[in-house]
Amino acid sequence: MRQEWQTASARALRAAYRALTVALNFHRIGYARLAARVAKVRWEAIQLRYLVEDFVLDTERRELRRGANLIAVPPQVFDLLAYLIRHRERVVTKDDLIAAIWDGRAVSESALTTRINAARVVLGDSGDSQRLIKTLLRKGVRFVGEVTEQSSNTQTQPSVEPPVGTPAPTEKPSIAILPFNNMSGDPEQSYFADGMAEDITIALSKVWWLSVAARNSTFAYKGKAVDVREIGRELGARYVLEGSVRKASNQVRITAQLLDSTTGHSVWAERYDRELADTFAVQDEITEQVVAAIGPQLYAAEGLRAKRKAPESFDAWECVIRALALLNSRARADIQAARVLLDKAVQVDPGYAKAHSLLAFAATLGVHMGWDKIGDAVEAASAAAQRALQLDADDPWSHLAVGYVLAWSRRPTEAVPKYEKALALDPNFATAHWLLGLSLNYLGRADEAFAHADKAAGLSAHDLFARGNAGVANNLRSMSCFIRGRYREGSDYARLAITESPNLSAAWRPLVVNCALDGELEEAAKVLGLLKQKFLPHLTLKWIDDELPYVRDDDRRRYLEGFRLAGLE
Repeated sequence: MRQEWQTASARALRAAYRALTVALNFHRIGYARLAARVAKVRWEAIQLRYLVEDFVLDTERRELRRGANLIAVPPQVFDLLAYLIRHRERVVTKDDLIAAIWDGRAVSESALTTRINAARVVLGDSGDSQRLIKTLLRKGVRFVGEVTEQSSNTQTQPSVEPPVGTPAPTEKPSIAILPFNNMSGDPEQSYFADGMAEDITIALSKVWWLSVAARNSTFAYKGKAVDVREIGRELGARYVLEGSVRKASNQVRITAQLLDSTTGHSVWAERYDRELADTFAVQDEITEQVVAAIGPQLYAAEGLRAKRKAPESFDAWECVIRALALLNSRARADIQAARVLLDKAVQVDPGYAKAHSLLAFAATLGVHMGWDKIGDAVEAASAAAQRALQLDADDPWSHLAVGYVLAWSRRPTEAVPKYEKALALDPNFATAHWLLGLSLNYLGRADEAFAHADKAAGLSAHDLFARGNAGVANNLRSMSCFIRGRYREGSDYARLAITESPNLSAAWRPLVVNCALDGELEEAAKVLGLLKQKFLPHLTLKWIDDELPYVRDDDRRRYLEGFRLAGLE
């Protein structure tokens, strides 16, 4: 009885906390949102050109120039910069920015920090110097540079049109999570349904590449039959997630459906049946699964959008989307094509951290797969990774890129904390789990690596590189078995990895080693021949000794011995 009372009290307390949070946010952000709209109307009537040092910000043409050079600025960053300059006489709070730039939609701290840092970067400022945009701890930000105003019809320099066909940076895809319908006929279950929508909203708000409509905006549609296309137009959301909850006895059925608001067509749908023993545990589990499933579906939908356009007209986001699909295959030609697209992405939008981190990843992947030498790739890859980290230290991909470069610079000890930071930012980041497991194997920490292989396997179906990563978990397990001296088991895992990901050349190497050390010399020689024929014709013992980052002498000795027994010279 006491336990039931405590559980009921916890539910009531959580519901009350949610209600209070929503009410406070509504009043606090609602007023700021109204004030921002009034200010927006007032300022739209007076289009100005702002002169800051040798920069010119033209709010009518929505251009930032330095001399005759046009600087690419993402739309939200432009709006934020213009807002800070307009209100430079005061400290601008987080609520002010959310109301003015995001129209009150839910925005994570990391997203806000990223935009502020990007605004600094386009003006040659930085978070260290804060020459123009100053952060005041727990207060907000203020534009402190000297500004000269001119009306937009005052010509300070000849107008220079951007070259025809020059792509402009694109906004991230946006999504609105509608309140889940309570289909149970029990008003008490409304708390559960609302909690599902709220938890998914919060989780998706942490996704770096996604803009999420605020709960206050979406819950206005609760209990209403509204066409998703209308919702998309009203909230500026490209996608809409709707769902329902139905409870019978101690069983609950939760459905979720992702819709394209421009067409009204379904992109993805799933049903989850669970025993309702622990309400919060069920909510957490379903939230994790829905969020993990939505990512690849949105990427696929965005990829289809990009495919309808000519490559020369791609903006930075579309370059990244197409590059991700190519990286996914793990084929050498596709990796090279992805690097071309990512080079273009950083040229179109130099402040786009994701493009830099993926460029570093793609360059390092060539070393990992055995196509490129460390010395040829590490300098450019390291520069791209560090640039990504400078632009957005809250993006898990920035930390992963730095870690990946370190690992394949034969510095896996330094790579581990970078991967751990990426996972602290996104615990469901499957790529970080398998790369962390990889470095742990190189350090001889096989048991920990195996645990991350299990985690990666649970998430890999929803990972950005799902197709390429299908065999990654078993490849990690194969390597862990080699470290432990369990060669027969390692061979079995390696064969599974190759079956799942035939293009994953890194999975063929542990198969050679495990077979050879288990006494299957004929099989090891056969696999080695296929490895050289399909992927690495240049493979030698010296290459392995130079490139692979095994730290422990015994692991390196046994690995080289396996290839020597297989016939490699």
